Amino acid sequence: MTERHILKDHNQERRLFLSRLFIGAGIAVVLVFTLIARMVYLQVSEHAYYYTTKSDSYRIHTLPIAPNRGRIYDRNGILLAENKPSYFLTVIKENAKDLNASLGLLADLIRLSPEEVDKLRVRLKRRAVPFSPVQVRQNLSEVDIANIAVNQFRLPGFAIEAQLARHYPQGELMAHALGYIGSMSEEELKTVDPVNYEGTDGIGKMGVEKFYENTLHGTVGYEQVEKNASGRIMQILSRTDPVAGKDIVLYLDSKLQKAASEALADFRGGVVVLDPQNGGVMAMVSKPSFDPNLFIGGISRADYAKLNNNKEDTPLFNRALGKYSPGSTIKPFLGLGALDTGIRTREYAISDPGHFQLDGSSHVYHDWTWWHNRSGHDVVSLEKAIYVSCDTYFYDLATDMDIDVMHDFLSRFGFGRNASLDIPQASTGVLPSRKWKKEAMGQPWYEGETVNSAIGQGYTEVTPMQLATAAMLMANHGKWHQPAMIKRIGLDGEDINHPSTYPDIKLNNEDDWNFLVNAMTEVVHKNTGGAFNTGTAYKAIIANNKMPIAYTMAGKSGTAQVAELTADHKNGDAVDEDDKDNALFIAFAPASDPKIAVAVYVEHGAGGSGVAGPIARQILDAYLVGADGQLKPEFRPKSPPAPALISSTDP
Repeated sequence: MTERHILKDHNQERRLFLSRLFIGAGIAVVLVFTLIARMVYLQVSEHAYYYTTKSDSYRIHTLPIAPNRGRIYDRNGILLAENKPSYFLTVIKENAKDLNASLGLLADLIRLSPEEVDKLRVRLKRRAVPFSPVQVRQNLSEVDIANIAVNQFRLPGFAIEAQLARHYPQGELMAHALGYIGSMSEEELKTVDPVNYEGTDGIGKMGVEKFYENTLHGTVGYEQVEKNASGRIMQILSRTDPVAGKDIVLYLDSKLQKAASEALADFRGGVVVLDPQNGGVMAMVSKPSFDPNLFIGGISRADYAKLNNNKEDTPLFNRALGKYSPGSTIKPFLGLGALDTGIRTREYAISDPGHFQLDGSSHVYHDWTWWHNRSGHDVVSLEKAIYVSCDTYFYDLATDMDIDVMHDFLSRFGFGRNASLDIPQASTGVLPSRKWKKEAMGQPWYEGETVNSAIGQGYTEVTPMQLATAAMLMANHGKWHQPAMIKRIGLDGEDINHPSTYPDIKLNNEDDWNFLVNAMTEVVHKNTGGAFNTGTAYKAIIANNKMPIAYTMAGKSGTAQVAELTADHKNGDAVDEDDKDNALFIAFAPASDPKIAVAVYVEHGAGGSGVAGPIARQILDAYLVGADGQLKPEFRPKSPPAPALISSTDP
C-alpha cells in the first residue's frame, strides 16, 4: 500500500489565525467601549439615583411604631380597658454569646417554660432584619425584673424594655361583655391590613374588643433609621408618630354589672339588663367567667387548657347570649298575640282541671299545680293565666293558635334572630314553624309540638338577650330599640343615634299593652292568700323579702324542663343537680314608667319564681333604690303615682 503524504500550507494557517485574532480583538474593543459607556451612564447620568436613593435603601430602614389602642369606658366614665405600662424581655440573637445557656438560666430565674422557648425560636427564625430585638416574655413581674437585673452580666444580648399593654382592671367581671386582646393567628393575619398592623401583635378576639377593632386599633407610625452593614441602628433620621385608636364609651354600668354578678352569686347563668329608653346594654353577666388578662400576649397552654377543658363550668361560654328553652316567660307575648289576632278575648275563660289532652290522643299534658295537689286553678282567664302561670290555659290556646301564627307574632319581638346592633356572637335561638322544621329536619309539624311551644318548651329556644329585648318592648308598648353596647366615641363625643331597623309593634287595640303589663305586675304584686291564685312571684319577691319594695315591678317567671323526671321526683324526691330545671325571670320597672328591663337565666336553678325572681329584684333594687330604701330622685315620678292596679276580669 502506498502512503500519501499531504504537505501543510503554513501561509494559509497564518492568515486564518490572524483573521480570528483581529475579530476577537474587535469584539474585545467593542465590549470595553460598551462597559466604559455603561460606566459613564451609571456614574454621570444615573449618579443621583444610585449614589443616594439606591444606596440609601441598603442603609436606611423604615421601622413600624404600633399605635396605642383606644380605651374603653362605661357610661359613668369608669375605665374598663386601659393600656398599662408593662415590662418585657427581649433578645438580640447576634449579641447573645450562648443563647441556649442563657435560656437555660432564664428557665430558673423567671421560670421560662419550654413552650415559651419554642415560641421564641419560631420568632427568631421569622426575623427579617439582623440585630432586631425579639420578644421573649411580656408582663414581667417585679421579682422577674429584679432577678434579670442581678444576673444581667450573665445574659448578654438580653434586655428589659417597656411598652403599653392592654389591661382589664375589672378582670372577670367584664370578660364576656368586653372580650379580650390576643395574639393574632395566621388566619387573622390574612384578614387585616398588613401595613397598618405592622408592629402589632394583638387583635380583638371577642365582644366589644373584636367588633370595634377598627375603631380601637389606630394608625401605625414609622421611624426611618440608619443602620450599618451589620444591621445595627446608627441614628434615627425621621419619625412619623402613630395615631392612637379612638376611645369608646359603652352603655355598660360598672356598678350595675357588679350588682348583677353578686346577685347571680355562685349560680351558673346569665343576666342581661337593658335601658328601655335607648336599648343600651347596661349589664351583661355570664358566670362562671374568666380573667381576660390571661390572654394578653398569648395565653399559656396550661392556662388555656384549664379554661377550655372545664366542661361543667365552660367559663369561655357566654351564657347571656346562649340559647335555652324559655319556659313560661314566653306566655305574656303569646297572650298578647292571642288578643291581637282575635283568637282570645280578655273575658274568655276555661275551667282548669290541672291537665289537658288533645282530641284523639292519650297523652296528658299536666299543669304545674298537678304535681302539688292534683288539681288546677279553677276558672282561668288570660289575665289570671299570666299571673298564676296556668299551663292548661295555654295548652288550650295552642289548639286554636297555629304554630305559624305564634311564630309570626313572636318574631316581631325579636325572637328567632339576633336583633342586637353590635353583638354578632349572640345566638339567634330557635323560633319554630312548619317551614323551619321541614328545612331543619325534613319532618312535618305535629299538633302536640304546638302545645309544647305554648309553654316555652319543645323546639323553642331563646337567649337572655332576646328575653330582655322582649321585656323592653313590652315596657315600651312596642317601641323598638335594638340592643347596643356602644354609647359614643370619645369621652366628650355625642351620643350615637341608633335608629332601629325593626318596625315598632302596632296592635289592633293599643290598650292591650296596658292589659298585659297589668297581668305581669300581678305576677309580682297580687296576693289573694290562696296558694294557687296568688301571683307566682309574690312570695319570693315581696312576702319573703325583708325590705318593702319601693316601686311597682312587672315580671314573669319561667321554669324550663331539662330532663324527663318521674312523678316521684316532681313530688319531692331528690333530683340530680344536672337534671334540675333551668330557672328564668324577666322584669321591668317601674311598671308605669320603665327605666330598666332585665332577663335572668339560672342554669339548673329549679324554680323561676323562687330563684331567678329574687335575683331580678336584687338587680332592680341596685339600680333604682337609694341607700334610704326609696326610689332614687332621678327615678321618682314627677306627678302623683297612679292608683294601684286592680284586676277587673278575674273569675
